[in-house]
Amino acid sequence: MCRLRQVCNVYTQCGHAQPLPDEVIQCDNPNCKFSTTHPATCVPPQCTRTCWQYRQYPEQYSPHIDRLCPACSGGARRR
Repeated sequence: MCRLRQVCNVYTQCGHAQPLPDEVIQCDNPNCKFSTTHPATCVPPQCTRTCWQYRQYPEQYSPHIDRLCPACSGGARRR
């Protein structure tokens, strides 16, 4: 099933977090109505009986990056 990937970078030197835009991950399964490989001819009521009608839970990542966030590092350069 298709899903969203949610990433929030955590900067350890300043403690700030910066969420990135959600990314759609395609599953390439023709039985998923959100997939680009889902046939256009698959329509209700057949589609609702044979195909996934919802996305999976989003993947969530929070990488910890050992530096200042962009806002803090930009401010440090201006001083």
